Amino acid sequence: MNFLLYIIISNIFNLLQILIMIRVLLSWISYNQYNQYIKILFQITDTILEPIREAIPSQMGGVDFSPMIAFILLGFLKNFLLTII
Repeated sequence: MNFLLYIIISNIFNLLQILIMIRVLLSWISYNQYNQYIKILFQITDTILEPIREAIPSQMGGVDFSPMIAFILLGFLKNFLLTII
């Protein structure tokens, strides 16, 4: 049971980190903002990124550091949860 929980937690956090990376890559290219998959991606990642943007003034010089902070925090949280299992 612990192994299954370990795999589930690990995969969920890996998926969230991948979605954040995709969002960062999309910011560098043009995309259709009305695409349903893009909307879903933004809804999922906004639940993670918006609290960070509100807590930390991370936009300096037009650069948004919230994805980087979220990526690091998700990694720490993932490692913490996996060690207590």
